[in-house]
Amino acid sequence: MTTVTIEVADIETTKQRMKAAFRGEPQGCFITFPSHEDLWSTLTANRWAILKALTGAGPLGVRELARRVGRDVKGVHTDAQVLVQSGVIDKAADGTLLFPYDMVHVEFMLKAA
Repeated sequence: MTTVTIEVADIETTKQRMKAAFRGEPQGCFITFPSHEDLWSTLTANRWAILKALTGAGPLGVRELARRVGRDVKGVHTDAQVLVQSGVIDKAADGTLLFPYDMVHVEFMLKAA
């Protein structure tokens, strides 16, 4: 099973992980956002539902995805485009959508201002 970690991390943390990967050290799969605000503006409740439906499902068309999340096709298409443009999900040449992970782990920390 492939797990992706969705996290909030600064650029230095991301650079260190990339350097370790180039040295051949396994890092796992990450989707990183630079701030909590970016994470929450990208991964709205409706978009989380899309991720949940795509997790472990293989490639799905927009119509099937809309059926699975109980929403209209246009709204799902719009949200899916945001997820594709932000690099969270993939869009295949045939137009199907793919989230190539079986599980999602979310990790971030809130600190006092």
